[in-house]
Amino acid sequence: MFAGIDDIDIGDTLITNENAGANAAEPLPPIAVEQPTVRMTLGVNKSPLAGREGKFLTSRMIRDRLFKELDRNVALNVEETESADRYMVSGRGQLHLTVLIETMRREGFELEVGPPSVIYKENEETGTKEEPWEAVEVRVPEEYVGGIVDLFNQRKGELQDMGIEGDEGMSVVKYLVPTRGMLGLRSAMLTASRGTAIIDSVFDSYRSSIAGDIQARDKGSLLAFSDGTVTTFGMEGAQDRGKLMVDSGSDVYKGMIVGIHQRPGDLEVNVCKTKALTNMRSATKGITTGITAPIDMSLDACVEYLAADELLEVTPTKFRMAKNPEMAGKKKKGKK
Repeated sequence: MFAGIDDIDIGDTLITNENAGANAAEPLPPIAVEQPTVRMTLGVNKSPLAGREGKFLTSRMIRDRLFKELDRNVALNVEETESADRYMVSGRGQLHLTVLIETMRREGFELEVGPPSVIYKENEETGTKEEPWEAVEVRVPEEYVGGIVDLFNQRKGELQDMGIEGDEGMSVVKYLVPTRGMLGLRSAMLTASRGTAIIDSVFDSYRSSIAGDIQARDKGSLLAFSDGTVTTFGMEGAQDRGKLMVDSGSDVYKGMIVGIHQRPGDLEVNVCKTKALTNMRSATKGITTGITAPIDMSLDACVEYLAADELLEVTPTKFRMAKNPEMAGKKKKGKK
C-alpha cells in the first residue's frame, strides 16, 4: 500500500529523487501481464427465484465489487455494456473467471452469468483475424489414449508429442488447441478417461482463426415445462428422456434446465407433474419405478455446459441454468 504517490501499478519501479535523481538506480523493466483471452458477462440475477438467498443483489453492489477486484487482480478486465445491469469481465481463461465467480458467491452475491467466449484480435501487420491457442498436456492411462486423441481432433487440435512416461503405464499427450475448443473439453476428457486424466494447459499464442464452428456438446437440454416444485412422479417420467440435474422438492421455473437430453435438441418435460388421486383401480398400481440420482453440477461443470443461448444463475447455495429469454424471443421472431 502506497500513500502520497498516484498511479502506482504492479511492475513499476520506485527510485529516489534525491539530488535530482543523480543517485537513483536504473529502473527494472516492467513486468508484462498476460492479456485476457476469455470473457463472460456478469450481471443482476433476474430469474423468478432471485433474491431468496443472496445479500448483495443490486447492480451497484456488483459493479463496486468487480472494479474493486481490479486493484489486486491485474490480469482482469471489466467493461460496462449497453445494459446497465450487466458487465463484461475478461480474464486469462475460464478458470480465472470461475475463481472470481466462486469468491463472489461465497461473499453472498447473486449473479447471472453468460456463456464464456474467446477474445479475437486483428493482426496489425497482415490484417487477419486471430484467436488464442493453448498448449495442453494430458496424462492418462494407455487404454484411454484413443478417446482423448479423438476429442482433441474434434476440437481442431494439433498433435505436438505423444509418449509413455515412467513405469506406471501413463501416456502423455501434448496438443495445441484453440481456446475456443477448450471450452467444455475438460469435462468430456474426464468422462472419456473415467476420471483418470490429469490435464494441464497454458496460453501459447495468438494464431490465425480457424474457419467454421468447433463442435461443442452433442446433446440438448431438458427444460422445465412450467413453474413449480419437482415431484418424484414427475421425475419418473422425465428420467427416461435423459439425465436429470434436479432433485425432488427443488423449485423450478419455465425454461429452466433440469437435465441433459439423450439426443440433440432441447425438450420440455413436466418434472412438477403430480399423480392424479382417484378411486379407480389400476393394473400397474403396485409397480414402482426407481429414481436415478441426479447429476451434481459444480460451478466449473455448469460454465462448461452453457451454450450460446443459455445463462447460469449463481446464488450462495445453488447453481441453476436456464435458456436466455432474450435469445428465445429473437428465435421466435426469426421463425415467424
